[in-house]
Amino acid sequence: MTPTAAVPTLAITLGDPRGIGPEIVATALATPEVAGAARFVVVGPTGCGVAVDEPVGEWTEGTGPSPDTPEGHARDARAGALAGRAIARAFELVQGGRVQGIVTAPIDKAALLAGGYDFPGHTEMLEALAGTPTVMMLASDRLRVVLATTHIALRDVHAALTRERLERTVRITREGLRAGFGIAAPRIALCALNPHAGDHGRFGREDDELLAPVAQAMGIAGPFPADTVFVRAMRGEFDCVIAPYHDVGMTAIKIASFGEGVNVTLGLPFVRTSPDHGTALDIAGQGRASATSFVAAVRTAVSLLSR
Repeated sequence: MTPTAAVPTLAITLGDPRGIGPEIVATALATPEVAGAARFVVVGPTGCGVAVDEPVGEWTEGTGPSPDTPEGHARDARAGALAGRAIARAFELVQGGRVQGIVTAPIDKAALLAGGYDFPGHTEMLEALAGTPTVMMLASDRLRVVLATTHIALRDVHAALTRERLERTVRITREGLRAGFGIAAPRIALCALNPHAGDHGRFGREDDELLAPVAQAMGIAGPFPADTVFVRAMRGEFDCVIAPYHDVGMTAIKIASFGEGVNVTLGLPFVRTSPDHGTALDIAGQGRASATSFVAAVRTAVSLLSR
């Protein structure tokens, strides 16, 4: 990335202080291509080994998982509360115009809930704070995947996958590809819900009765079986694939580009990106965590803001 006279300002949240978030932030900010690409406002607790511009508390309890004891559970809740406060503060900064975008380090969703923030993840919390519908996109230079449903149990996907939700997902995805990625006429494919797209009703009728009519009405391709649609996208046939549920889309993008993908929240009135991995509590504080995906998240945020 080339420094310019008008570089954007990004809020960087440290994520869960028990995890690898603080160390990948520190590594990324020391990377020359990141350091010269934007100005940064680091948001999070002090005590994590990273200089913080907007403190939301103090963390003195080290890295790694907690023991399965009442004391350990309380430690998890304290970590989740600090992670939630950092997201809320970063939102205030972008709403107030002090920053133009947010790049978030990983959080632990269970700890976030234990800390008093009843949201499945960043996407849902920022959607609630902004009051606008969003969709989650995972993007790399090989594949883009949007999730029609995100952090819900597999048994709940059927009820959540409505015509309204699918059409809203297509609209937000199309606008995001145009505005954020400069694709004037996005080629979007819809991934089927059932094996072999239901095989004419033998393995379920949702693809024939719900997904196909939505695809036709919204002017996108599909539904196509999951075992081929992502390969077709990676070969250049589609700009993005909409996946009906979390794991079918996440599995595809992580096999295609693990460690290099970026999570982009589409639909927000500001830019928000994050790396494609979690807190990695098992290796936190050991100097083993790669900052590659976080660097890509910063690079993507700067690119989106340049359009």
